[in-house]
Amino acid sequence: MAMLSGAALVLTSSATIANGNELVKILADQKVTTITLPPSVLAVLPGTELPELKTIITAGEAVSGELVESWSHSRQFVNAYGPTETTVCASMHECKGSYPQGPPIGKPIANFQLYVLDSGLQPVPIGVPGELCMGGVGLARGYRNRPDLTAERFIPHPFSNQPGERLYRSGDRVRYLPDGQIQFLSRIDQQVKVRGFRIELGEIEAVLDKHEKISDCAVIAREDKPGDKRLVAYVVPKDQEALTGNDLKDAMRTQLPEYMIPSAFVFLDELPLTPNGKLNRHALPAPALSRDELASQYAAPRNEAEEKVVQIVAELLNLEKVGIHDNFFELGGHSLLATQFMSRLRESFGVELPLKILFEKPTPAELVSELTRSGDQAPQTTATPAIKRVSREARKVKRS
Repeated sequence: MAMLSGAALVLTSSATIANGNELVKILADQKVTTITLPPSVLAVLPGTELPELKTIITAGEAVSGELVESWSHSRQFVNAYGPTETTVCASMHECKGSYPQGPPIGKPIANFQLYVLDSGLQPVPIGVPGELCMGGVGLARGYRNRPDLTAERFIPHPFSNQPGERLYRSGDRVRYLPDGQIQFLSRIDQQVKVRGFRIELGEIEAVLDKHEKISDCAVIAREDKPGDKRLVAYVVPKDQEALTGNDLKDAMRTQLPEYMIPSAFVFLDELPLTPNGKLNRHALPAPALSRDELASQYAAPRNEAEEKVVQIVAELLNLEKVGIHDNFFELGGHSLLATQFMSRLRESFGVELPLKILFEKPTPAELVSELTRSGDQAPQTTATPAIKRVSREARKVKRS
């Protein structure tokens, strides 16, 4: 879009994009005027003025009204919608005002048609939920080597006289608003979006079902903390088999990418059912972290530096008790929270650690050791006294 509009396109690394502070620095240094981000990334960017940034486009997942409110002052804020099958974008809505239930996904862009249809592929009235179907020049040809799925999702266009015209069935449940805008409601199937990744919950459940020690399971996407959607697996072990979430994570990593691994596992005697015998997803309990689920025994902070790091982890992950040998990712942390974590460490200790350090050394004790090493090597700055205090405290621990 940038080059076709005669604008400059700023290229950077994936590591920079994953680091909120580095991304903000790029935006400021390069005087970027327009950016497209998924809401989950925008939500973790540090609050900075960025006067040159005139247009923000969010896409890839639902955006909250709070996020629109915090980033739309004195700039254009656009909520875009469109799956990969429509070559990324099919509709847009310029956000103006407040959106307690989140902004709509808008109206179709040029050369696209959007329809809200019932199960019989007939249009539904305003306000009535239906499936969003799309037509236009941006439709993909289909799925490579998947003629069955192509036939299911790309159907003959019921409202066109042009031979060969098709509609794409998105699987998204939407409705028309009185002003003609379209509001996203939910998925019709089990597909969810978590941190910008499109995930089929059934694929995760299928992997768990194959585990020899599991008799039943369910996976859902929960958002118990606003803006922090995560995957939670509910597992019924066979014959009270001894299982831990870490055991299951290790087994699943051989078959699934990391973004499809649930961040929490809840073990139940049985899954809750509705009177009709179907899974009652609303009755599934919120996960509560158990010390038994962690690979480490609890160890209290030994100095001020470890106390600070432990407190940052507890606040980010909404936990009451964190030990110095607890793994950030086993506690429920993920890549986007990792960027916030490293930013908080930098603010507290005056030391800039690369994001990859957290993946290599994910416990508070290891991070304090790394902060100490980096602080000893750092040039003299206004932050140096704080860094030196970390070093002295760490040496006291080593001597003891």
